[in-house]
Amino acid sequence: MATKSAPEKITEAIRKVPKGEIAGYGEIARRAGLPGRARMVARLLSDNDDPELPWHRILRSDGRIAFPKDSPHYVEQIKRLRSEGVEVVNGKVQGHKAAATLDEILWAPPAAAKNKKTQRS
Repeated sequence: MATKSAPEKITEAIRKVPKGEIAGYGEIARRAGLPGRARMVARLLSDNDDPELPWHRILRSDGRIAFPKDSPHYVEQIKRLRSEGVEVVNGKVQGHKAAATLDEILWAPPAAAKNKKTQRS
């Protein structure tokens, strides 16, 4: 069995994002086994000519649409996201948070420590 190329891995990861969900460029790179290659994901999407690829589900890590405001792609991305039930306000998806990175999971303070800090404030 041949090893998949980076573009094939990225495309596969994009296709796995479920309808009504979103993912950031970096998250797609990580899912494809290419951590730190968010720009490669963006480049692949900018050259995409596959009408079946759900490109509209891929956003910046902060939930914002990457296209310039009011550009045809910006308007199309909002339209597609909303048709899947995703709330978009001023070019930013609401109510979705990017998946935590491995560093965030490993190095986040324990929940108990967070609660104690909050109670003291």
